[in-house]
Amino acid sequence: MSQEIIILIVVLLAAAFIPSLIYMVWIRNTEKFGKVSWRNMFKMFIWGAIIAVIMAVLLSLIFIHVLSMDALQREYAILQDPTIMSLIIVCVVAPIVEEFTKVLGLYTVKDSIVELEDGLILGAGSGLGFAATENLLYESNALFVHGVQAFIIVVVLRSIASTLLHGSASAVAGYGVSKGILNRTFSVVPYYLVAVLMHGSFNYLASVGLLYDGNIPILALIVAIVFSVISFKLVRGKIVELDNDFTYRWRN
Repeated sequence: MSQEIIILIVVLLAAAFIPSLIYMVWIRNTEKFGKVSWRNMFKMFIWGAIIAVIMAVLLSLIFIHVLSMDALQREYAILQDPTIMSLIIVCVVAPIVEEFTKVLGLYTVKDSIVELEDGLILGAGSGLGFAATENLLYESNALFVHGVQAFIIVVVLRSIASTLLHGSASAVAGYGVSKGILNRTFSVVPYYLVAVLMHGSFNYLASVGLLYDGNIPILALIVAIVFSVISFKLVRGKIVELDNDFTYRWRN
């Protein structure tokens, strides 16, 4: 393997994974008391980056088959053919499948969830891992198909918007998991649906540029970025609130 190829691989991996890892450290260190272990954080990050991605692809193919669509026409197809069906894949199928596979990982560490904020933090870790792998795919495509300038733009936009959105949406679903475990209730469904709604809304805003001309795409992109940043800020705020509240009941 030549030195140029090695450098290219390192650059692509760094651009995709470093932002997610920085956000993961940030979200984990938001908690001051009884912090989630690094072992579980990286376990969730790896779950999101590998297992959740593989499961999401397989489940998406099943959904697409049920919808009688070409198995190759997944969410990336909207880049070439922004049809109603491709929008359904991006705004409905992808959020439903991806939020499910990401939050599923929390049940592998359920015995370590002893505080409500643990679900938020671990959920964010899984979402950020998923975002890293997804970023690698999109950013690699931008570089090889459209060149360095497009690559840089995609890296910047996805590092701010998509990465934060994945982390925030999965944190919300994760909060439902921790509430269900600690309060012994089936609380994950409404929070999962909120995560799906967040994800679907973001994907729609990010796709508007392929459907409309003029200033609408730019405004929609700005709204999508602001939405992601605010969502992540609210998640961190909720972690701080719960971290300072010792009145809720811990699981025995």
